[in-house]
Amino acid sequence: VISDQTTMWRAWIGFNASHSMGALLFGLIFGYLAISHEAVLFRSPFLLAVGLAMLGGFFVLGKRYWFSVPFTGICIALACYLLSLLLAALR
Repeated sequence: VISDQTTMWRAWIGFNASHSMGALLFGLIFGYLAISHEAVLFRSPFLLAVGLAMLGGFFVLGKRYWFSVPFTGICIALACYLLSLLLAALR
């Protein structure tokens, strides 16, 4: 028990829920930009670097701490992201 209101279980659930929401928000924002505002995303080195850094961070965390299913999902997402960068550069 951390406090009367907070237990390890509640902290664990809150941690996982908040981090899952962050991953979902990342996917929704970058997916929306890629589909609806392609020029904004692919002409912004900053946004492209942020996306790559985020997925790279998920990749490192996944390799080190997660089990195979989420890590496989992150690998697929990273591969798709890198492929989209390559295809955008070839346009």
